[in-house]
Parts: sequence; structure tokens; C-alpha cells
Amino acid sequence: MPAFVASMRQFFHHSWLLAAIAALASAVLLLAASVAFTLQQMRQSEIAQMNARGERFLDRLELVFGQLREGVDQLHGQSLRGCSPAMQALLQQVALRSRFIYEAAYVDGRVVCSNRGSERTIAPSRPPDIQGPVYSYWLNTTTEPNENLAALMLGRGAFLVATSRGHLSDVVDLPQGGSLLVVLDRGDRAIPVLGPEQPWPPTTDWPPSSQKALLELPDRLIYRMPSKSPDYQLVLTAPRTSLPLKLNRLLWLLFPGSLALALFIGWLVQQLVQERRSMSSALQQALRRGELQVLYQPIFELSSRRCVGAEALVRWRRPDGSLTSPELFIPLAEDTGQIRQITDFVLQRVLEQLGKLLRANRHLYVSVNLAACDVVEPRIGKVAGRLLAQYQVAAEQIAFEVTERGLIDVVVARDNLQALRALGHQVLIDDFGTGYCSLAYLQTLPVDCLKIDKAFIDALGHDAASSGVAPHIIRMAHDLHLRVIAEGIENEAQALLLSSEGVDYGQGWLFAHPLSARQFCELVTGGRRNATRRIDDEP
Repeated sequence: MPAFVASMRQFFHHSWLLAAIAALASAVLLLAASVAFTLQQMRQSEIAQMNARGERFLDRLELVFGQLREGVDQLHGQSLRGCSPAMQALLQQVALRSRFIYEAAYVDGRVVCSNRGSERTIAPSRPPDIQGPVYSYWLNTTTEPNENLAALMLGRGAFLVATSRGHLSDVVDLPQGGSLLVVLDRGDRAIPVLGPEQPWPPTTDWPPSSQKALLELPDRLIYRMPSKSPDYQLVLTAPRTSLPLKLNRLLWLLFPGSLALALFIGWLVQQLVQERRSMSSALQQALRRGELQVLYQPIFELSSRRCVGAEALVRWRRPDGSLTSPELFIPLAEDTGQIRQITDFVLQRVLEQLGKLLRANRHLYVSVNLAACDVVEPRIGKVAGRLLAQYQVAAEQIAFEVTERGLIDVVVARDNLQALRALGHQVLIDDFGTGYCSLAYLQTLPVDCLKIDKAFIDALGHDAASSGVAPHIIRMAHDLHLRVIAEGIENEAQALLLSSEGVDYGQGWLFAHPLSARQFCELVTGGRRNATRRIDDEP
């Protein structure tokens, strides 16, 4: 297994390979998203076109039915009967006055006359498809390519009026395979007015409970038009695959755009990997060349303002004099495993620089930050024990700080921290309140002190939502018999308020900036009480 892991690491070591994988994965995701977006737009286009067709058909049908009823009512209401010249003139007059009446006729047994004369097409050879209390409706089902054939015929008494297929199809073209249907018998039967017959009912639970006008089925769209008559319903149906889909040009640009973006992501990944590896290599060289330095943030007892210790801080000063922020190289070191070397370096440098001071001042201690990998492994206790024996410094003078975020495996961390305490080291929880260490876990962890994060100290005395966090942490720590260190104290008012709340110790720029080893020794021995030089002032 170790050999396999090593071979896999070697395989993925090449930045171009990682870039290719990133580009490929990005291309797949972006193309999938583009296809999904395109299909969604196509679906919306289908629905929009179907809605538009349905609304135009409905508007036209309302006009057609209105004129047919008006025309047949006018004919039925006058007193003329039979096929006299006056009747012929009346039929022509009604047809001419109505845009959508193609033919008007009088039919009484074998007596038939029409405004079309010998070109008449009305021939009700079958019973009406819909027999209402006033009107009779015939729905022409012929598929002959003649726009003048009747599509709808309305009768009252001996009079008939009809509209041509052209009066309906001119408003909008039906899609191939689509039909305009009149649904009868409470949804059980459908007769086409335009287009071919359709299998009916379209679903086993027809009519559906949904009141939506447009129904989406897997193979077709159905637009139900509202009707004033309870005897029938108008329906427009079209196969989904036959609808013409007009896609915006931008949709077609998504595909090459996705590929271009994927290539850019791959290039960006390669640059980041190379930069990260470059920094990792530079950090390794910095460890060898001694570019890393340790500074000391003094910790004071708030009641007496006496220095009781310091927190060791690692800084990276490049050969050109620039400082690289710990927020950049510490996470990198944790990812690459170099953090172990840095921790060992800090321990070594602390004891080299302050070993004599610590031996002469047994009340002093220096805390060293531990990464998550050192919390879950028992390694650091052995390293510290060897160095303490070499420099003859007591274990209680070296404390270890862990963050809540470093307590990934609480059970393993508890055992290793307990082992450090058994050796005499103090254990501090750093930046308490910013992680996920609950009170239940805290009660079981071997901890000596809590350090309150600077963000909560800054909120003291303000109306910020977090202003009550620090007092709560202080009370909780006292209940657990833990000492409290407040970080980031910058003014006297904060120090006084924290002291009144029962905080034992504090650190921050009110007392001292991070100091070199020489400056810290001078501070402890009384050579200087306050430090005013910043980190970037250090030689």
C-alpha cells in the first residue's frame, strides 16, 4: 500500500497532468451544464410556441363561433323559407357581412340552396357531432387539401352556416402531426377540426385534475382552451419533437465557450500548482538557509502587569527583506507536511535563544503552536523531550497551543494531549470561540488554559452581536477551573474590562509588539517594559 500511494503521488506530481485533469473535468461539467441549459431553453421555447399557438387559435375560434352563431340566428329569425330568389339574396347578404362565414345555406329535405350556388359544399350527410338545445354542430374530418372545405358547420332549424378550413389555418400553421380537436362526451372522444385524428384519451386519468391550460406529456404538448359550452372543449395538441425550435445564437456559443473556459481553468490550475510548488520549494530552501525566524509575543498578568511568558511566532523573511505572511506559508506547510519541520525548528530555536532565560526564571513559559498533524500523532512529545533534556529546561516551561480547528479527531487528540500533560507541558486552546469545539468536548479535553480570539476582544464595549461572547467564554472557563488569556488587547479600557471580568492574562499591542529574543530577554530582565517596534522594524 505505501508503494501504491507513493506511485500515485509520483503520477500526479506533474502539473500538466493535474491541469489536464482539471480541464477535462471542467469541460465535462461545463458541457453538461450547457446541454442542460440548452435543453431547458428548448423546452421553454416549445412551451412558449405552444402557448402562443393556443392563444391565437382561441382568439380566432371565438371570433368564428361568434359570427357563425350571429349569422345563423339572423337567418333563423327572419320569415323567409324555401329557395326563392329573395332567400338566395339573403344568404349572400349574410355571408358577405361576415368575414368568417364562407357558406350559408337553407336545407329542408331535398330543398337546398346556398350562397355559393352550384359550388355549394355544405352537405350534412350525418347526424350532428354536437346536438345542443339551440344549435347543431358538424365537425368536418376530411383531410383533402382544399382550404375551402368546411371545418366547422353550425345549424339552427333549416339554416346552416360554415367556415372554411382556411379561416382557421391562416392564423397559425399547425406543426406537423398536430391537431385542433373538439373533445366531447366529457373528455372521452375527440374529433379533429384541423389535422389528423389523435389517440384519445392521451392519458389513462383524463381529464387531469390540474387546471393548467398547457399540459406537458413525454411525447406531446396539449393546450386546453376554455369554452363557454359544457358540451365540448377545444384542445390543441402537437408532438414535442415536431415543434420548430429557434435557439438564440448565444446558446450555440455556449459549447465553444465552455471548451475555452475549461482550457482556461486547466491553465489556471497549472499556474497555481506551479506557484504552490514554487513556494513549497522556496519554503524548503528557507528552512535550510535559516530564513525563518521566531518572534515572541509577550503574555502579561493583567493584575500585576508582570510578564509571565510569550507565544512563539514564526516569520519568513525573504533574502530581499520582504516578509511572507504566515497565512500563506503555514497552510501550505500543513498541506505538504513541511509543518513538522517548522514546528521542530521553532522548538529548537526557542530553546536555543531562551534556554538560559527560562532556566533563570522558572515562572516563565513559552507556548508553541501545534498543527493538526502534530495533535493526532504522538511525535511532538518525543521531540520536545529530547530538546528539553539537551537545554535543561523544565517541561512546564514549554506549553503547546492547539486550535479548535486542529481537533479533527477529538478522541485521538485527547489521548495525545493527555500524554503531553503527563510529561509536564501545559496545553492551551488557541482562538477559542472560532471553531467547533463544544462545551461537551471541552470538558473531556486535557486543557489548562483558554485563549480568547481577538475578534471577541474587539467587540467588547460595542453593540456588536458578538460582544457577549467573551464574557460567556470567561464564565465557562472559570466553571471548568481553566485560566484565560485574552488575545489582541490594544487599549487600556479593554485591559481593565477584562481584568474586572476575571481574565488572568493578556497579550497584545497595549503591552508589547512581537519581539526578537534579545528584546524579550530585555523585557523580562527589566531592560525595557514596553516594546514599540513592529515586526517589520526588526533587523
